[in-house]
Amino acid sequence: MDQGRDKIRLLLVDDEEGYLEVLVKRLAKRGVDVTPAQSGADAIQALRHNDFDVAVVDLKMEDMDGIEVLKVFKKMAPELEVIILTGHGSEQAAREGLALGAFDYLTKPCDLHVLLERVFASVGRKPPVFAPKDG
Repeated sequence: MDQGRDKIRLLLVDDEEGYLEVLVKRLAKRGVDVTPAQSGADAIQALRHNDFDVAVVDLKMEDMDGIEVLKVFKKMAPELEVIILTGHGSEQAAREGLALGAFDYLTKPCDLHVLLERVFASVGRKPPVFAPKDG
């Protein structure tokens, strides 16, 4: 990823439609170019047709779990950084993801500023600073 002013291209994968919509809006408002996918299969299709800097993948989804998606992503685009979102009690599976090449994992619901920090860190950039009311 170029250190210039290019937007970070993020693939956001979550099967909870409402959560996905809110997160897309909040990340886009902060200068991230977000492509949403509501399933592992949709995410794989998106990766086939687009280049991304980082993917944020929910661990528990109906069609494929986040670990399966991570494995496919790492075969398709080994340089793609992947952050796993996990619900309470799934930290062991998320640690498995780290062993398989994930950049990091965060517990849902996660603070937007923490997510932004990890997304920017995954591509070697500092996140922009936002006032608390931006949350």
